[in-house]
Amino acid sequence: MNIVLLGAPGAGKGTQAAKLVESRGLAHISTGDILREAVKNQTELGVKAKGYMDAGELVPDDLIVDLMKERMEQPDTSEGVILDGFPRTTTQAVALDSMLSELERPLNAALLIDVDAEVIVARLTSRRMCRACGHICSVSDGQTCPKCAGEMYQRDDDNEETVRNRLDVFDKSTAPLIDYYQGQDLLVRIDGDRDPGVVFADVEAALGF
Repeated sequence: MNIVLLGAPGAGKGTQAAKLVESRGLAHISTGDILREAVKNQTELGVKAKGYMDAGELVPDDLIVDLMKERMEQPDTSEGVILDGFPRTTTQAVALDSMLSELERPLNAALLIDVDAEVIVARLTSRRMCRACGHICSVSDGQTCPKCAGEMYQRDDDNEETVRNRLDVFDKSTAPLIDYYQGQDLLVRIDGDRDPGVVFADVEAALGF
């Protein structure tokens, strides 16, 4: 099964992706992962991408799609993939459709983890991270890490102004994608403002697992 994963920052996409990887053996692929892996392995496409990255330029859409195809051809994707962070625009979505058609691996669903913006603001601004081990929990859990007793702190990008700006960017870039996949009858909207286990049960049911 091949899935595009959509959702605002803090909606819980990573949690649900991890559960799908664990329970269904799907490969979780993000644009960042693809770029880092290709550059690290010095593939032909990775070398091209590195040239743009070193120059501080955006990697062109067609190169990202080619990198995605290269990644999709690797053995660990045989059970299917979760595409996270790609596509970001309808242009990329059309290119992805074409690429998947060539691979004869059609997209099965565009999974949207839907959470109200105000809930996300409250969720992210109360998030704290351990300086020592990176564990993430809530400000209500105290100032000491429950895992290693390290100091908990608020990340710079978890302040309210930054969170709201990230949500605005998400709305502007993702709204057209939601319409695009809704038009293809591929959009699966899941209420993400619940316990992660309850959300995952709905995800599995919606995907026919």
